[in-house]
Amino acid sequence: MDSRPRTGHDARMTNPDDPIFDVPEGMDRLVAVMARLRDPVAGCPWDLKQDFASIAPYTIEEAYEVADAIERGAMDDLRGELGDLLFQSVFHARMAEEAGTFDLADVIRGITDKMISRHPHVFGSGSRDKSTDEQTRDWETEKARERAARAETGALDGVAHALPALMRAQKLQRRAARVGFDWGQAAEVLEKVAEEAREVAEARDSLPQEKVAEEMGDLLFAAVNLSRHLGVDAESALRGANAKFSRRFRFIETALAAAGTRPEEADLAEMDALWEAAKAAERTPRD
Repeated sequence: MDSRPRTGHDARMTNPDDPIFDVPEGMDRLVAVMARLRDPVAGCPWDLKQDFASIAPYTIEEAYEVADAIERGAMDDLRGELGDLLFQSVFHARMAEEAGTFDLADVIRGITDKMISRHPHVFGSGSRDKSTDEQTRDWETEKARERAARAETGALDGVAHALPALMRAQKLQRRAARVGFDWGQAAEVLEKVAEEAREVAEARDSLPQEKVAEEMGDLLFAAVNLSRHLGVDAESALRGANAKFSRRFRFIETALAAAGTRPEEADLAEMDALWEAAKAAERTPRD
C-alpha cells in the first residue's frame, strides 16, 4: 500500500507516482513544486512566462487578501491566504535563484538575522525593561543604521513608492517628524485640513482640473497627517469606512428589493432615509 501523504490536493487530478510526493511535506515540497512549475521542459507555460514585475501585483493582492481575512475574523480563509502569500515569496526567490542573484535560503537567513539584530532585548544584552514606545524608537534607530549602511542618507530614503498612497503618506510624515519637521499638536493639523478644504473649493470654482487634483491631494495628505497625530492608522480607518459604507448600502439595496424596486429607480430622499435607518439599526443593541 502506498503510504505517501495525500493531504492538501485533489487525488483525482494528480499522478500518485509523481516524485513530488516523495518530497517531505512542508517547505521542502513547496520549494520543489515551485521548481517544477518553472522547469523549462516540464513546467507550467504560464509560470514560465512570469517575471518579477508581472508577479508583483499578485504579491500585493495576496497581502491585501491576508488583511481582509484578518479584518473579517475568518481564520480558515486566513490560513489559505497566508499560504498564497508564502507562495509569492517562494516564487520571487525561485526567479532570483534562476538569475543567480539569491535564493530562498538567503531570504530566510536575511530576515532571521534582521529580527535578531532588531531585538537586542530578546536575543542580546539589551534591557527588557522598556516601554513599547521606547522599543519602537530603538527599532527605528536600528532601521536608520541599516539605511545608512546602504548609503540611504536622506530622511525619506527607502520609503517604497509602490506602497498604497495613504500608507506611504504616513511613512513619509513619520520620517520627517523624526528630524523635527512636524506639527506641534493635532489642533494645528485640524486647522490645516480646514485650510486645504477651502483651497479645494476655490480651485473647483476657478482653476483647471489638474490644479483641483493637486489641491485634493494636499487635502488628503493633511487628513493623513491629522490621522497620525490622533494615533489612528489612516489605511485601517479608511478600510473601516469602506466596510461601513458597503454594509449600509447593502441595507439600502435589501430594503428597496423588499419593496420591489432598485436603487436606480428610487430617489435620493428615499435612499437617504434608508441610510439613516441602517445607521439606527447599527446603534440598536442586539441580544
